[in-house]
Amino acid sequence: MNALSLGLLYLYCFIVGSCIGSFCNVLVFRIPRKVSVVKGRSFCPYCTHVLHAKDLVPLFSWVFLKGRCRYCDERISWRYPLVELLGGMLAVVSLLVYGWSVLTVISFSAGCILLTVALIDADTQEIPDVLVIALSVIAVCSAVFTRDIPLLHRIVGIFAVSVPMLLINLIRKTSFGGGDIKLCASGGFLLGWQHMLTGGFLALLAGGAFGVFLLVSKKKERRDHFAFGPFLAAGMYVALLFGDMLIGWYLALFI
Repeated sequence: MNALSLGLLYLYCFIVGSCIGSFCNVLVFRIPRKVSVVKGRSFCPYCTHVLHAKDLVPLFSWVFLKGRCRYCDERISWRYPLVELLGGMLAVVSLLVYGWSVLTVISFSAGCILLTVALIDADTQEIPDVLVIALSVIAVCSAVFTRDIPLLHRIVGIFAVSVPMLLINLIRKTSFGGGDIKLCASGGFLLGWQHMLTGGFLALLAGGAFGVFLLVSKKKERRDHFAFGPFLAAGMYVALLFGDMLIGWYLALFI
C-alpha cells in the first residue's frame, strides 16, 4: 500500500471515528436523562430546536458556528468537538496498533464505550448499567472472534480487580461505587487478569494523584468523593492497547 492510499485509509478511519464520537456525545447527554438514543432527532439542549445535517458535521460545524447554536446563539461546550476529535483519534490509534483486523474494531468499540463511561461518570458520578452491558458484549465478541487472551485469563480477570474493590467497599463503605466494580468485572473479561491489573494500577496512580491535587487545592475534603470511572476507563484502554509493552517494561526492571 503506497503512502497516498495509507493516508486516505487513516483519514477515512478518522472521519468514521469522529462521527462515532459525535454519537458518544448524544449518549452522554441522553442516557443520564433517560431519553431514547434511537428515537428523535438531535436538538439544541438550550432552545430544543431540531438540528439539521449542516449543524452536525463533526468538528467543522462547531468551528463554522464559532462555538454557538445557530438558532439561539447560546455557547456550545468545547467538549462536543473534543469528544469528536477523540473519537477520530481512537479509530486511528486502534488501526495503528492492530492493523486491519477484528481487534481494531474491538479496540475502537471498547474505547468509545469507555469514553462515554468516563464522561457520564464525570458529570453524574454514576456509571449506567447499559454501558457496562455494552462493554460486556464487546468482551464476549473479543473472546469469540480472537484468541489473543486465554479464556481462563479472561475469567480470572472478572474478579482480579472487582473483588478487591468490593472488599475495600465492605470495609469502608462508598469508597468505590457499584458502577466502578461492575465496570472492572466487565473490563476484566475483555482484558484478562494481567492487563486488568495493569489498567487498575494505572487508574489508582492517576486517580490518587488527582485526589491529592483536590485535597491540596482544597477543592475537596478528605471524606468527599470524586468520579473514579474516568481513571478506570483511561487505565483500561491504555492497558488494552499497550498492556503487553507495559508489563514487559515493568518486568525488565527486575531482570
